[in-house]
Amino acid sequence: MKKYDAIIIGFGKGGKTLAGDLAGQGKRVALIEKSRNMYGGTCINVGCIPTKSLVHSAELAEAFHFDSFEKKAEFYRASMEEKQRLVEMLRQKNYDKVNASENADIYDGLGSFVSDHEVKVKSQEGEEILYGEQIFINTGSEAFVPPIPGLAQAERAYTSQTLLDLKELPRHLVILGGGYIGLEFASFYASFGSKVTVIQMEDLFIGREDREIADVVKAALEKKGITFIMSAATKEITGDSDMVKVEYEAGGRAAFVQGDALLVATGRRPNTKDLQLDQAGVETLKNGAVKTDENRRSSKSHIFAMGDVAGGLQFTYVSLDDYRVVKSALSGGSYTAENRNIPYSVFIDPPLSRVGLTADEAKEKGYQNVKSVSLPAPAIPKAQVLQQPTGLLKAVIDGDTEQILGATLFCSESHEMINQIKLAMDLGASYKVLANQIFTHPTMSESLNDLFSAVK
Repeated sequence: MKKYDAIIIGFGKGGKTLAGDLAGQGKRVALIEKSRNMYGGTCINVGCIPTKSLVHSAELAEAFHFDSFEKKAEFYRASMEEKQRLVEMLRQKNYDKVNASENADIYDGLGSFVSDHEVKVKSQEGEEILYGEQIFINTGSEAFVPPIPGLAQAERAYTSQTLLDLKELPRHLVILGGGYIGLEFASFYASFGSKVTVIQMEDLFIGREDREIADVVKAALEKKGITFIMSAATKEITGDSDMVKVEYEAGGRAAFVQGDALLVATGRRPNTKDLQLDQAGVETLKNGAVKTDENRRSSKSHIFAMGDVAGGLQFTYVSLDDYRVVKSALSGGSYTAENRNIPYSVFIDPPLSRVGLTADEAKEKGYQNVKSVSLPAPAIPKAQVLQQPTGLLKAVIDGDTEQILGATLFCSESHEMINQIKLAMDLGASYKVLANQIFTHPTMSESLNDLFSAVK
């Protein structure tokens, strides 16, 4: 039995970064990944990087104004090839970076616990048991596929991962689920030239967002040609190798929609089902996530979990920050996973970005003097220069302390702007810092002058 100072299960952002760090300290590290196509984790292979590559290509497709579906489909095929080139390059770089260390061993196979210090690696070559003084879980999340009759048999049904392998542009893409992943795919496929229909069970569109923002987002996506069917219960999926049919009920009436591809975007869940966590005595939450404390320690003090598998927000930069939390815990530091301001962006057109609380959430948390301000995107000079005037910006302020409680930006380049607001929140700065900041001109960021100057 090979013995290691650390066993890391999963080649995600937190896992690979920790592997390099510990190996650099001279510790013996085993990094286990069940698929060679997942070196680098979800983000690089089937998440952020490939989808944002397609978002960029879709923006170009829209700008080219192709005059036939055939030309759109040809550009889509080329975009998929570029996406694959990018993914393979980054995947290899991630593998090489870890493999270059003489203190790190990479195991290709499925890792599962035998005891709280032993992990079995099952591969095509057989099985091997490794011993680790400390063990770190970074296995990410997987798509949740609901038990809808006929869905498992539908040939043209895809998850957000498998749809990335589709080389032919769908004429009509049907999407189950109106969450952030579904909306990103809806937006860029519409830009490529597909007809897109989104079927959503909930009656509220992006229900966790500010209602005014949500309405503006929905109107913008509908303007792109995306159709939304709300409060719809999907009853059955049928089809063959050429088409897929979704039967649903909405408003007490049965109906159906037919397309040539179906994306099932009904959420993701922590990827723990194969880990045999019970063999290690590791406690889990109801959704299968590893139960951890503020230091990302599990119920076994020498076993940690990072990223999606720990049950928090599912972003690669959260996994990276969890690495920082774990690193701090290992060295006796004080940095924890509590009270983090975590921004996020949804790469629709234009992108939707947010950090912190909405006004309603702030009031629910007991803030007594909540101030909310807004700025329409058409009022931003750079938005007019870019010919992208769609959107709305909102910010929430604690009137008693002048601190920023949150912001939602639905506008061009919001994915860059939101990080400035997050930094101000982390520093505990007054909103006046942004209201009076000197920004270059013309930029989207200078709109923060006008947004925060509206606070009275």
